[in-house]
Amino acid sequence: MTSSLFPPDGSRVELDNGAETLTEVRVVRVTETTVTLSLPLADAGLKAGTLVLLRWPAGPRGRYTQQGTVRKTDENRIDITLLGEPEIEQLRNFVRGGGGESILLVRADEPQRVGRVHDLSERSVRAYFGDVDLRPGEEMLLRLQLGDEVVQFPAIAYRVAQIRQQVPVRGPLVTEMVAIFEQDERQAKIIRRYVMRLQLQARREAAAAAALAEEAMAEAAGLAAR
Repeated sequence: MTSSLFPPDGSRVELDNGAETLTEVRVVRVTETTVTLSLPLADAGLKAGTLVLLRWPAGPRGRYTQQGTVRKTDENRIDITLLGEPEIEQLRNFVRGGGGESILLVRADEPQRVGRVHDLSERSVRAYFGDVDLRPGEEMLLRLQLGDEVVQFPAIAYRVAQIRQQVPVRGPLVTEMVAIFEQDERQAKIIRRYVMRLQLQARREAAAAAALAEEAMAEAAGLAAR
């Protein structure tokens, strides 16, 4: 087993003990075969030998899952022996869509920046900002206006690139960012409803355009037959 894919010290993971899922579990130390985690005292009642499942983001692909067993506990800290290899848990059931929505980037000790969404899912967003200094792994707060509703959540920059605007004319550099986040179910439902509503509208518009095109073709065929 290799721990190279496991989040570094200070990161947050989910811990599923079969009865409940604990969020905001902090990684204290990672070695080749074990990890030490810090839990809130109220959730620290895990016993040695308990089988657990750990989860953490894997970018737009989904999230990693890793099985382990509790080796020992010390107050609110637990040592877990990792079993097997991390696996990707695909998030194919999470809808993706949108584009053009306003997004606010908030970072500690930095001015707030407004950008535009390229696409959005329940666990990630790709957005463009004016030339701004961003680095992969940087933490932030993102706020999005989705129709009449607003969602906001802490996020981590997963991929950052500097690109130059080409359309309609060559323009200044812009920053493209893919950020990942863990959503609570209430906000996930807002995003899901919003994206599915856009997809439904797009399908209706496509069907209407196809019907108009078919009608025009039939009319042209009728005129040609006269």
